[in-house]
Amino acid sequence: MAHVLSHLANELHVPLLSFTALDPTLSPLQYPYFIQTAPSDLYQMTAIADMVSYYGYREVTAIFIDDDQFRNGITTLGDELAKRRCKISYKAAISPGQSLTQEDVVNELVRARSMESRVFVLNAYAQTGRLILDVAQSLGMMENGYVWIATTWLSTVLDSTSISPKNANSTNGVLTLRPHVPDSERKRAFASRWRQLSNGSIGLNPYGLYAYDTVWLIASAVNSFLYDGGTISFSKDSRLSRFSGGGLNFGALSTLNGGKPLLNYILRTNMTGLTGPIQFNAERSVIHPSYDIINLMRSRFRQIGYWSNYSGLSIVSPETLYSRPPNRSLSSQILSSVVWPGDTGVQPRGWVFPNNGRWLRIGVPNRVSYQDFVSQVNGTNIVQRYCIDVFLAATKVLPYAVPYKFILFGDGYKNPSYSELVNKVTSNVFDAAVGDIAIVTNCTRVVDFTQPYIESGLVIVTPMMKLNSNAWAFLRPFTPLMWAVTAIFFLVVGVVVWILEHRMNEEFRGPPKRQIVTILWFSFSTMFFAHRENTVSTLGRMVLFIWLFLVLIINSSYTASLMSILTVQQLSSPITGIESLVMSKEPIGFQVGSFAENYLSEELNIAKSRLVSLGSPEAYADALDRGSVAAAICRSFPGQALQVPNGWRRVHKKWAFPRDSPLAVDMSTAILTLSENGELQKIQDKWLKRRGCSSQGSSLGSDQLHLSSFWGLFLVCGVACFLALLMYFCLMLCRFNRHYPEVSGPSRHGGLPSVRLQRFLSFADEKEEVSKSKLKRKRMEMLESANGRELS
Repeated sequence: MAHVLSHLANELHVPLLSFTALDPTLSPLQYPYFIQTAPSDLYQMTAIADMVSYYGYREVTAIFIDDDQFRNGITTLGDELAKRRCKISYKAAISPGQSLTQEDVVNELVRARSMESRVFVLNAYAQTGRLILDVAQSLGMMENGYVWIATTWLSTVLDSTSISPKNANSTNGVLTLRPHVPDSERKRAFASRWRQLSNGSIGLNPYGLYAYDTVWLIASAVNSFLYDGGTISFSKDSRLSRFSGGGLNFGALSTLNGGKPLLNYILRTNMTGLTGPIQFNAERSVIHPSYDIINLMRSRFRQIGYWSNYSGLSIVSPETLYSRPPNRSLSSQILSSVVWPGDTGVQPRGWVFPNNGRWLRIGVPNRVSYQDFVSQVNGTNIVQRYCIDVFLAATKVLPYAVPYKFILFGDGYKNPSYSELVNKVTSNVFDAAVGDIAIVTNCTRVVDFTQPYIESGLVIVTPMMKLNSNAWAFLRPFTPLMWAVTAIFFLVVGVVVWILEHRMNEEFRGPPKRQIVTILWFSFSTMFFAHRENTVSTLGRMVLFIWLFLVLIINSSYTASLMSILTVQQLSSPITGIESLVMSKEPIGFQVGSFAENYLSEELNIAKSRLVSLGSPEAYADALDRGSVAAAICRSFPGQALQVPNGWRRVHKKWAFPRDSPLAVDMSTAILTLSENGELQKIQDKWLKRRGCSSQGSSLGSDQLHLSSFWGLFLVCGVACFLALLMYFCLMLCRFNRHYPEVSGPSRHGGLPSVRLQRFLSFADEKEEVSKSKLKRKRMEMLESANGRELS
């Protein structure tokens, strides 16, 4: 009816205002003269979609009256749910009118109850909605495990009339919406007058307030229109006669001459009514649409929050939030606790397995080789191994029973394709797929995957070639830079120790040639701790101690690395990684039925003519030995092969479920629980024995020792040498000044730098005992000279 009247209003140019015809499809573009003075059902359905998403539900069952307004509202709800990756799984349409019987409602609810979803959205007239809830209560659909969300019809009934004890049981735990009306002194005064006029027999609901405001809105707009010089007049329009027929004479109607200006006055209205600010936005909807969210608890109800188009779900009133920046983040969306059907505070799961007697069909790959994950017991339809045990353990963790049966996929003669297995889930042949299924991009678009229950990696397997040792193998343990730095430090430490020991240690004195030989011999003999020279100075012993510790570390590391080089068989391969494999143009083997074929051809752009399918470990070994493939891609490999060290892709093994399946979420939670309590590791230890290459194939060559492994020790040794020399020369300068004070004093030659340097070097080269005897003799001479002057 609203659509017909809106079309007629367009033709007559008469503004049509309604506070109850809230069909979201009544577009202002199609019906420019129709104005909704209450929030459109578009916002109500958006609020319900936000509630469904907030509680984590993915599917709902919609029960609605099958007429334009309610049907269009449910269509809008489906669109809003789809934006949140939710959906309406079943629509139960109730026929409108007086012909509806209780038996019709029973039949429809029984069909709805047999579905998977336990979240029901009820959009109906008040009388029909109460009948549906009464029937649902008699069918046991208002008990624990169910979720009911009713549109504003239920809150309108609650505000207008009292709840009988019978209806209280059928509405217990139901959530409903009510148009939000801000509290104000004007509203309270009006409610008081209303109670006096009605003697308290009829309650006042928000739509009654919207009706009151609508009348005042029309009066205000007409008054402004007339005040500004507008006139209300009508004229005949011959175009209306074409709508006549069926006893209707539209040609007798007249069009409003000033309809367009009057419409603009209405849309520009800016006033405050009982429902709050009365103003329209660019889409001709009331500004700031919002709802109260109410939880019914038998004979009473409790408000658990609000919804507004400005900030979504909140426990703070919308008018308080309008002064703040809008915040639609997940953390800001919050509602108070709810008492659900069955008088429970525990949120229902929202779905069950359909009560149609059908078990879940679990597809498992019927593999011929690599049966560590899934295998068939010979002569039976029983499946076992790692994947199956993890699935069984996960179902035991679930808080509900899962009826299932395993169905083998594949002919038993070759490994089946995992892409085809996933496609069977998409086409509803299987309800889930369990196996060592690797997640790839194209599969994520059609199915949902659980959390990974195991992680593996793609590796490259190539034939191994032995590296023969050569005469210079003893140089391999160190890099050239390491050799150079080590040799330099041997010389540096020898020179430093010679400087520190030269004045007081006879073994470090003598002719220059002998001293050079002593430095070299002492330096390199410390490599074997065979030095014969003793150090007598404290600084020299400190430097030598640190150096010998460094030499010990270097010797031990060198010996261990050299032993590995000479005793362990070294392997090499022309394939050093995925890049060299792609560029080689050589044939590449892959496991039959795995995703590796599509990955190599589609993502790495390797020609399919280069790909060779291999079905078993023996086939891998034979192809590699004969050279029919240069390398193979797999997750495990036979013994006589070398694994290239840089595996380039991590593979997560998961299970596949249909899109938006709630069981996928619960199974993911169960897998995480098994991982946390250690059960997953126990199952892995039971079925997946740790196997790998022999130690010979652990690397492509010997790992040389780099300077980066020892730079800290070299740094400590270098700093020790520097500090020791600094302290030594400071002490030498002090002693030099005591021995030759005249050099620093004013004299004819004593102040020349060359003379001072020459005397200092001579002093540094002197043996310490000689310097001490000279100082003692000089002091005696100075004493005798002083005594002689006193006698004279």
